[in-house]
Amino acid sequence: MTTVDLPLLPLGRGTDLTAERGVECPGDLPAPSDPDLVARARAAKEALGERVFVLGHHYQRDEVIQFADVTGDSFKLARDAAGRPEAEYIVFCGVHFMAESADILTSSEQIVVLPDLAAGCSMADMARLAQVEDCWDALADAGIVESVVPITYMNSSADIKAFCGRNGGAVCTSSNADVALEWGFAQKSDAKVLFLPDQHLGRNTAVLKLGMTLEDCVVWDPRRPGGGVSPEDLAAARMILWKGHCSVHGRFSADVVDELRAKRPGIQVIVHPECTHDVVTRADLVGSTEFIIKTIEAAPAGSVWAVGTELNLVQRLAREHPDQEIAFLDRNVCYCSTMNRIDLPHLVWALESLVDGVVVNRISVDPHTEHHAQIALQRMLDLPGRSHRD
Repeated sequence: MTTVDLPLLPLGRGTDLTAERGVECPGDLPAPSDPDLVARARAAKEALGERVFVLGHHYQRDEVIQFADVTGDSFKLARDAAGRPEAEYIVFCGVHFMAESADILTSSEQIVVLPDLAAGCSMADMARLAQVEDCWDALADAGIVESVVPITYMNSSADIKAFCGRNGGAVCTSSNADVALEWGFAQKSDAKVLFLPDQHLGRNTAVLKLGMTLEDCVVWDPRRPGGGVSPEDLAAARMILWKGHCSVHGRFSADVVDELRAKRPGIQVIVHPECTHDVVTRADLVGSTEFIIKTIEAAPAGSVWAVGTELNLVQRLAREHPDQEIAFLDRNVCYCSTMNRIDLPHLVWALESLVDGVVVNRISVDPHTEHHAQIALQRMLDLPGRSHRD
């Protein structure tokens, strides 16, 4: 693997004590604690056969990804699970909201397992149902709720998806957010969109894809009275952005992009749309995880990249494409801490428990929530064009 020759800290070699409250992030994950874990995982999978279907998100560590039957982004994996009705068990190596989506889209006879229940998502946790309902009440008090269409990013809890389903809204992915927003604005002549829970994806899509201005967007902060937004600003806004963000993609900074361009002419910067607006506007290419993967796969030998997405994936791309220079777009290297909760010990424990007939860490969405969440998901699936290519 090669990296650009810059005063960054590629693969974690060094410490940036000004970042993330001074946290030090090693560039290599520790080896599995038990050298027999790989053999045990293989044996458990073989014993379960077609009864188990293992899903691995792109951001998972390699020791887990090697046992995935399919890899992909969150919605793709949930759909893949739905396409395997013969699998009694769906073991989702990802985070909680992803396992919920798999449970919603699979049959009631299938059992979804998350190897570590602590594998949550900080972004999804930034929008709680009670907070969103309080926001909705405030929009009603401001006299604009009848104009508002709620759209939630896939990276949200099942009850937030269900809220959108109950209130005429839909779900979107990072690759079809523009199509979903266009749909939302077409629902009412005076439509506004409440976009949950990632403000950056909502802002970047509205401004860069739909031609809005930053002034068309306001940010609703659930921790402030009235969301920290005046009734006048709410009335004038077209996009009401929930104050949430991805703890990984929010780390990338515009000054690093500028530094890279100054010291490595010809470098191409490719980032995820969950990055901040100033980073996205400085990048050469912006797109979903699948878009980033496909772009680098299609790039010619000798291409030089700085990639703004989760480190496990960036390292994997660098290993798979040694003829290209691929660097991580951050001075200090940190993995997604919640994604990395799914490690080989947890996966082995989950699989061996299933072999023994014991279901651990089952993710089950209640029927009422599932019904309304399915409505929101189906509205996304019914969108035209590329709406379900995550």
